[in-house]
Amino acid sequence: MAILQKTLPHTPWADPRMSRLPGILPLDPADWLVVDEAYAGQMAERDRLFAQAPDKVHALDPAALPAARELLDRVLAHLAARGDFGIAQGAVTRPDGVRVPIDRDAPLLTAGRLVQEDLCLMEKRGAEHVLTGAALCFPASWTLAEKFMRPLIRLHVPVAPYDEDIARRVQRLFDGLAPGRMLWRANAHLYEDPALFQPRPEAAPRSDAAGAAPFMRSERQCLLRLPESRAVVFSIHTYVVRVEDLSADQKATLDGHAAAGRDMRR
Repeated sequence: MAILQKTLPHTPWADPRMSRLPGILPLDPADWLVVDEAYAGQMAERDRLFAQAPDKVHALDPAALPAARELLDRVLAHLAARGDFGIAQGAVTRPDGVRVPIDRDAPLLTAGRLVQEDLCLMEKRGAEHVLTGAALCFPASWTLAEKFMRPLIRLHVPVAPYDEDIARRVQRLFDGLAPGRMLWRANAHLYEDPALFQPRPEAAPRSDAAGAAPFMRSERQCLLRLPESRAVVFSIHTYVVRVEDLSADQKATLDGHAAAGRDMRR
């Protein structure tokens, strides 16, 4: 059964602030982690993936364990400020009623079972930030195995618009990100398949969509710096919405986007 949201709260294909890479906007830290109507379904799928395919959805460099623990603490502090999570006696009770033990020896797995967001740790190694850890259940046409311990520019192979100029700009953005400041961006692509877990090797060819794709998949991507480890957290909240459920304005701008010859299908 497809796990879907009924609405998409942003329209990146029509927002001029987001339409060009990297399309970064400021974010209120209180708005970092989102709990939406797909929470129970997405969390059940995350639990299934962590249990059945942990090597495909989780990776952590042993040297990144302190940063991962700091990230878990940040997630717990954020959830403690909400009214829909219960944190007591070494465990968290989620809004769907599932109780998750807090395991500081598996901090990314713990955090990944609490929030809908995929969580990636980027640490400065040499001149670039490198992916040193991730709880990544909902990849959209890429695989964690090919990106783990790779630098920023290597992470975006084979994204055509992500050239060396954009890579330098993004690296400067990472270098200048201060603790206490959060940033966000969003993307959007049309998909034929609504599945959340969609890994695809870099060498695998893209298949051409036949006819109109019925689903819009969008990632709300946030950046923040952890003050102690200085690691950058890249979080990804995935929305999958039926195109027919988009607002009238969103559908109108989407039609205009297609009329201009811009292909958003993945």
